[in-house]
Amino acid sequence: CGEIHYLNPKLVIGCVAEWKGRILLCRRAIEPRYGLWTLPAGFMENGESTVQAASRETGEEACARVGIEQLFALVSIPHISQVHLFYRARLLDADFGAGEESLETMLFDEQQVPWDRLAFRSVAFCLEAYFRDRRSGVFGFHESTLPPP
Repeated sequence: CGEIHYLNPKLVIGCVAEWKGRILLCRRAIEPRYGLWTLPAGFMENGESTVQAASRETGEEACARVGIEQLFALVSIPHISQVHLFYRARLLDADFGAGEESLETMLFDEQQVPWDRLAFRSVAFCLEAYFRDRRSGVFGFHESTLPPP
């Protein structure tokens, strides 16, 4: 056909949004993993930066406004052709709620996180690193490659 067609991995972009020491999580209203908890995140769209994608997804899923800080975690998931990027962020105010793709949204401190009901391993990896870094007082950059389950 004279046309080159690439099949490239999808970028899933989100953030760890903090408000007064607690983290914003969304309970999924869509598949996959309906009813489980996740960070606000979703597929990056053409024509936007990763920072714009993280901010947009947080607005869509949690009706929240965030100030994006630094890139915090990168998780490669080759078996499903995805790369997940999570930024550190701060909620600009406590005005948030469930967007169309969320059943509910809540703020959790580390002990309240529903660890056994997290939707994705990438989110668990990110949150574990986040709380570990926060306890140490130094936030770094974290990278992982997840094997098939």
